[in-house]
Amino acid sequence: MFTEESLLRGDMIQVMDESGQVVHPEWQPEIPAEKLAEALKSMLYVRTADAMAISYQRQGRMYTYPPNLGQEAIGVAAGLHMRQEDWLVPAFREMGAWLLKGATMKDIFLYWGGHEDGSRFPGAANMLPSAVPIASQLPHAVGIGYALKLQKKAGIVFVYFGDGATSEGDFHEALNFAGVWKVPVVFICQNNQYAISVPLRLQTAARSLAIKALAYGIPGVRVDGNDFLALWKVFSEADTLVRGESGPILIEAVTFRRGAHTTSDDPTLYRTLEEEKTWEARDPIKRLRQYLLTKGLWNEAEEAPLIEQYKAEIDTHFLASETYPPYPLEDVFKYQFRDMPLHLKRQQAEYEKFLAWKGVHK
Repeated sequence: MFTEESLLRGDMIQVMDESGQVVHPEWQPEIPAEKLAEALKSMLYVRTADAMAISYQRQGRMYTYPPNLGQEAIGVAAGLHMRQEDWLVPAFREMGAWLLKGATMKDIFLYWGGHEDGSRFPGAANMLPSAVPIASQLPHAVGIGYALKLQKKAGIVFVYFGDGATSEGDFHEALNFAGVWKVPVVFICQNNQYAISVPLRLQTAARSLAIKALAYGIPGVRVDGNDFLALWKVFSEADTLVRGESGPILIEAVTFRRGAHTTSDDPTLYRTLEEEKTWEARDPIKRLRQYLLTKGLWNEAEEAPLIEQYKAEIDTHFLASETYPPYPLEDVFKYQFRDMPLHLKRQQAEYEKFLAWKGVHK
């Protein structure tokens, strides 16, 4: 699977077609029925939470938010492989991995509501905050992997990034050091075809993003990011290899961002309705649902009540974030240095004066 020949040919690992029928049985993984049902439930939860987050943002109750629509399978497939001792180094569009690592929707709503406590994740061991600056998290992931190896600790690192990140220097520096040091890092590139408005063809002249692994002497693979069975196969193989101290692996998951880049974006300005409809037909939830229905492993009649249950739970998380205590003003300043320097003390004093003035002039 992780061969140089496969990368040079531009192969893409796929198990199911768009209708959920197995077309490449040689790649079909063995997955317990309950694990498949758990995966679909997790993907449905992510999609429900995603739609509700956009609704809250449109109501003016939350700030800018990056939708996950169409990319749910990639986060869930990796998340189901993560262990307590593993590290998750996220970007910002892999909600399924966040939740399966132990984060809650309350954490996520706090973060996109502008509260720093949304970066603490009290229920998620070994998880870094969201990384909005593109590719900046990749060297951090390599550093964590190096520390695990140096200290002979259990655990591996899962790090997420988009296709646009492969045009950043941090990507190349991270893969270079990862290859040299043979650190236990799984690099997960969500190739969703657009870095905001820039299409993949303007990001690289290479035949794939996975092929870039060859330059750094590490294994790489290209997989259908909307095919849960293919993703499970790839993550299972990667999990075994990286835990076996083979070094890092680069996974390019080919998918499509069906929503906007963020709620501040208008994708109609740079892509066509025809393209969107083409990718809608490849929807990861539809494909896995159909596969499970064919196998008699899913009861479609129970899906609507399940989603209503999810909605109630998610709304409870949002209300908890909305009524959360305000972020303390002093926390904005006091954690930058061990001893607050004079210029920050002055800034805090000036801002406190402004808030006092604002309170009087409402």
